[in-house]
Amino acid sequence: MVTQLEIRGGRRSGVRTAAVVLAGLALLAACGGGGGDDKPYVPPTVTGSLEQLATKTHCKPNIQTDAHELRQANCTTDDGRYVLATFATDRGQREWINEANDYGGSYLVGRKWVAVGEANVVAALRGRLGGTVETASPHHHSGSGGSGGSEGGHSGHHTS
Repeated sequence: MVTQLEIRGGRRSGVRTAAVVLAGLALLAACGGGGGDDKPYVPPTVTGSLEQLATKTHCKPNIQTDAHELRQANCTTDDGRYVLATFATDRGQREWINEANDYGGSYLVGRKWVAVGEANVVAALRGRLGGTVETASPHHHSGSGGSGGSEGGHSGHHTS
């Protein structure tokens, strides 16, 4: 029935239009979106326990915090050093990120997990874990003496 309607309604025009649209989509896909950005492939954001996330990044996690609300580990891989943290709640994760943002750095954020490291390390991890990159500039902390707060700050956040 569809074929009969296409023939009566100007099939050649419809076929040409469809061919042009498909060719345009194919060209767009081949060019990576047409923006000229050489953006790397980002997989769907993974979920899982700290150990499952660590396995996906080829890390043997060195657990630093093992509590119900927060599990945190230091990792060292070929990509570099980073901190991997998992959270019991979305709110706990957001509070942790908001506080950690005071120290600056790059954060790879997924559902109830965060990876913190140098920008190049976070970019490499994103290729395995997906997620969203958040970058924060360091702020002055009251009582820090202007040192930027990297000493004695958030446990495990500073990765250098």
